[in-house]
Amino acid sequence: MEVLLANEYGFCFGVERAVEMVEDALGVGAPVRTLGPLIHNTQEMQRLECEGVATIQDPEQVKPDEIAVIRAHGVTPLVQLELEKRAAQVVDATCPFVTRVQRLAERAATEGRHVVVAGNPDHPEMIGVVGYAPDNTFVVRDAEEVANLPSLHAPLVVSQTTLKLQTFLEVAEAVRSKADAEPQVVNTICSATRDRQDAARALAGMVDAFYVIGGKHSSNSIKLLAVCQEQCAKSFLIETQDEINPSDLSDAKRVGVTAGASTPNWLIDQVIKRLRELGNPGNGNNGHAN
Repeated sequence: MEVLLANEYGFCFGVERAVEMVEDALGVGAPVRTLGPLIHNTQEMQRLECEGVATIQDPEQVKPDEIAVIRAHGVTPLVQLELEKRAAQVVDATCPFVTRVQRLAERAATEGRHVVVAGNPDHPEMIGVVGYAPDNTFVVRDAEEVANLPSLHAPLVVSQTTLKLQTFLEVAEAVRSKADAEPQVVNTICSATRDRQDAARALAGMVDAFYVIGGKHSSNSIKLLAVCQEQCAKSFLIETQDEINPSDLSDAKRVGVTAGASTPNWLIDQVIKRLRELGNPGNGNNGHAN
């Protein structure tokens, strides 16, 4: 059984940057606290906790001698201000792609325009973005929800950075019927998300089973799974190698693997090792990943 690794997978620039910033903060010597999970990967967060990073849920939990870290998804301006009042230091690990969406929304709001964001309104990234234009912004999950919006003035249409491109394009088209002027459409899906989805889609059509390694609550990993399922019915989202069901591979000659943007290499290596063992029970080293 061949184990084939997608051309693009794992840590994106924003996540790698956030993890490095936290590890640098640990070197200062003060207690490090992240407001919410730094990234959506339980296993990587457990590793960081072992190094001394604690997760808090409210800015009020930060003490004056501690370093507060804003996670990759970003926060509202009010939350950031509260952290700056309370902590000895604030490390802003917001992904630059997310920061771009925040600034675009803020600028459109100052111009008196409406902002429509395609995404999950309950996702921390979206909550942070709305905080930059609270009175002007609407978050819609898909094009159908656009019908519920009021008339829109010169709207800006942007996207959650991990959204499927097709969903964003459909929302942008639907907004036109609600707008009093041609919408400004800015594709803010991050390049890493697009690259991972394209690579997964290409590989999924070539294999008998597909594994997406990522957190169950990771938006980009869930979207990767949906992309793979379009091409390969036996596609699965797993967090660790322990979730691999050998019976799913009984007739598989080729197995594809990709990983969400918050999945560290050490977890990917463990999954590939396990798949090799299952594909070559007599010799765990004969399988290969391309």
